[in-house]
Amino acid sequence: MAKKTIKLKVKMESTAGTGTFYLVEKNPKTHPEKMSMKKYDKKTKKHEEFVEKKLK
Repeated sequence: MAKKTIKLKVKMESTAGTGTFYLVEKNPKTHPEKMSMKKYDKKTKKHEEFVEKKLK
């Protein structure tokens, strides 16, 4: 019997302050630190830095 992988859904919110966000999955065992990545922000029409926020 194979073990199930644990994946959490996290909210990636734009640092530009536009309120744009993406929902992504992350494995907390392999990446315990907060995620940050560059993604496209539709409101500023540029690539912005997105950081992990708590999903409510």
